[in-house]
Parts: sequence; C-alpha cells; structure tokens
Amino acid sequence: MWVYGALCRARSLARVQQELFSASWRRGPACSSYSASDDPSRVQALVYGLHGDPAKVVELKDLELAAVGGSDVHVKMLAAPINPSDINMIQGNYGLLPKLPAVGGNEGVGQVVAVGSIVTGVKPGDWVIPANAGLGTWRTEAVFSEDALIGVPRDIPLQSAATLGVNPCTAYRMLMDFEQLRPGDSVIQNASNSGVGQAVIQIAAALGLRTINVVRDRPDIQKLKDSLKNLGAEHVVTEEELRKPEMKNIFKAIPQPRLALNCVGGKSSTELLRQLAPGGTMVTYGGMAKQPVIASVSLLIFKDLKLRGFWLSQWKKDHSPDQFKELILTLCDFIRRGQLTAPACSEVPLQDYQRALEASTKPFVSSKQILTM
Repeated sequence: MWVYGALCRARSLARVQQELFSASWRRGPACSSYSASDDPSRVQALVYGLHGDPAKVVELKDLELAAVGGSDVHVKMLAAPINPSDINMIQGNYGLLPKLPAVGGNEGVGQVVAVGSIVTGVKPGDWVIPANAGLGTWRTEAVFSEDALIGVPRDIPLQSAATLGVNPCTAYRMLMDFEQLRPGDSVIQNASNSGVGQAVIQIAAALGLRTINVVRDRPDIQKLKDSLKNLGAEHVVTEEELRKPEMKNIFKAIPQPRLALNCVGGKSSTELLRQLAPGGTMVTYGGMAKQPVIASVSLLIFKDLKLRGFWLSQWKKDHSPDQFKELILTLCDFIRRGQLTAPACSEVPLQDYQRALEASTKPFVSSKQILTM
C-alpha cells in the first residue's frame, strides 16, 4: 500500500534531513519510560546513502543527536513498522524521495523526552507520531520540530499507535470520500490481507458496510479467510474465484458494490470493475502487480464507471493539519471501542533489521514487520 503522508508544511524535507544529522545535543528532562544510553549524544538509525535493494543499501549506523531548539521535541522512538512505501522510497521509485543520506521509515510512535522552550502542544511522557512522511522513524531517538509531530493518546495499544498514521487513514478516507455509502451497502477490494485491507474490513464493519474481499490463493488460504472473517469480512474470495460465474450468487444476498478499492492493478483491477454496480467508482491506491489498470470500453460506456486515485500525501496537502489530527482522533475512537485493531504484526528488534526487511518483501506474508527500539 503505497499512499502515505506529505512533506512537513513548515519546512522542506531537505531541511528536515539536515536536522536529523545535526551534530549537537543537550539533555532535557527525562520521562519515566526513558533510559539514557552510556553516550546520550549517540543514537542508532537505519540509514541509506544510495537507492537500491534495501538489504544491500540500508545500514545500522551511530548518529549524533541534534540540539533541542525552542520549537523542537526530543523523541524516544518506541516502534516503527516497515511499509511498502518505505521499501519503495529506498528503491528510489516512490513519488516522494528524501534527500540522501536518509533514515528509513515514515511511520511509528515515540515518547517525548524533552521539549523546547516554546513548545505547547506536547510534553514529556506524551506519545507522538509523524505528521508527515520523510522524518525517518527507524531510529532509537531523534529531535523533530513540533509541527512535524501529532500527539496521540496513550490509552491505545502500542502496535495500534505505531501503525495508525498511514493504513487506517487511507482506508477511512477511501470509504468516506468517493461514494455516499449507507449501512447495508457493499464494498469490494483486492489485497484484502494488506494493512489497508484489514483496516477497510474493520472500519466498514463498524459503519455497517458489507465487504467482499479478494486475496491471492496460497497454501494456507482457509486460515487467511478465517482470520479476515474474524475481523468482520463478510465474503473472502481468491482472485480465481472472483472470475467464476458463481460470484453472481453473492449478489443475490447483498447489493452490488458501488465502491471498489484497488491496490493491485492488472487483471485483478479489471475483475473488480466487472463486479461494480452501474455508476460505481474504483479507487486505485497501489499497484502491487506492477501492471496498468485495464478498463474495457464497454464497462466505461454502458456502466458509466468512474476511475479515481488516492494518495494520502495529496489528501494532506489539500487539508489542514487540524483536519488530519481530527482524522487520527476519529480512528482512535474506533480503536477504543474495539472496532479497529492493528494489522497482524511481528515485532523485530532494530538490530535485527535485515531479518525484518527480508520478511517484508516476501510474498504471501500477511504479518507486518515492526521494528522495536
């Protein structure tokens, strides 16, 4: 899933990257969960100086911590996932690329250690997540500008907080922004076991929407189907089953979907279009198959289908920081009510990053790799 946050409004990404490699440091008041290292001016980070294969270009390095200025926040990172967009950035084929050398990671949660003299939005002990992409979360700690962070409540699970700012935001906005859906309406999606897919299933169920979820066939397909149904999926079918005439039987019990969510492209996206109700919309937010979306002329003419795209970075550009904060708090309410859980995760210590990177690029792995600090 490859739609993530935009650049920090108040600073260019280049300036942020320069700050991340700044050489000076001064200690601030410690919070209860923070334990300083023997050399508090040194931190560990996963850095890449060239674009390429993550397994070859990413290195664990010692960096010096930047000084805490008046508007800055010293953050001890707690957990940070490896998302497809992180891999794409390192490979150099994403729509937003930081200045090199760069620290990997666009998402995660940290705890505030100290704040500058004019910081008012957060305090030591608070949890924070990045407001935008490009900060580099794969590190033990860092100093960020206050406007590059959003405070999140500490009464949600750590894994939920670490994976809050990208996949659930994408899922919620796609469900809300393209079709006026009502309880009882249905949605169809592919890549349903992805982080976004799992969030779509849960948020849709909370909104009273019914989901048809498409996944690739695999040896443990029944186990995967059961796990998605436990999240709230009404129907789970393979790509092969989607193409069979028996799919029509599903729509005897539920209405044809007016919204399709495409993260794959190629033949899979064509099949989603075939299942849409007349006048429906397919939203593309990724291209895992690395193949173009193919829409037949007849579907466009006779069913008047609409093809749209979604990128969370663009949504943030078009909306205020307060609106993104509101979105985050809305999702936190879902979490508190037990209606939204973190995707299946595997926690891996930062020092074992090679294992995590390898697992994150393997096919048929439904567990998101989360680096712990």
